Amino acid sequence: MHALRHYYASVLLDSGENIKALAEYLGHSDPGFTLRTYTHLMPNSQDRARRAIESAFGAPDADAGPAKPMR
Repeated sequence: MHALRHYYASVLLDSGENIKALAEYLGHSDPGFTLRTYTHLMPNSQDRARRAIESAFGAPDADAGPAKPMR
């Protein structure tokens, strides 16, 4: 059962769920505890952060072709 709980947390974190919401789902009163417990399950957080910034600044995807000039 404990492994299923970790799997549940890892799936939610990988899909972008935030720590505060995950803490609530797991019944933790302190999101800090959840972060300390499950932070190792967040391997894609750097990729998500990079994509978010690239999206905000309109950086082109590698497969999208040449960039459009910014105004």
